[in-house]
Amino acid sequence: MATIKIKGMSCQHCVMAVTKALGGIEGIKEVNVDLEKGEATFTEMKPVDRKEIGERIKKAGFEVVD
Repeated sequence: MATIKIKGMSCQHCVMAVTKALGGIEGIKEVNVDLEKGEATFTEMKPVDRKEIGERIKKAGFEVVD
């Protein structure tokens, strides 16, 4: 299980957008976004490039916090 911090989420629509963005990446399953904590957890079925994850989150209108 991997966890990333995400900045900019403020509502349930944001949660859905991040869930969809991460779920659309090949190799990522079981996405769970926690609005209160400002983070997303997911299972990697195979290694996924962190750069790709960051780009997808950015396209959805949010920012990954290192």
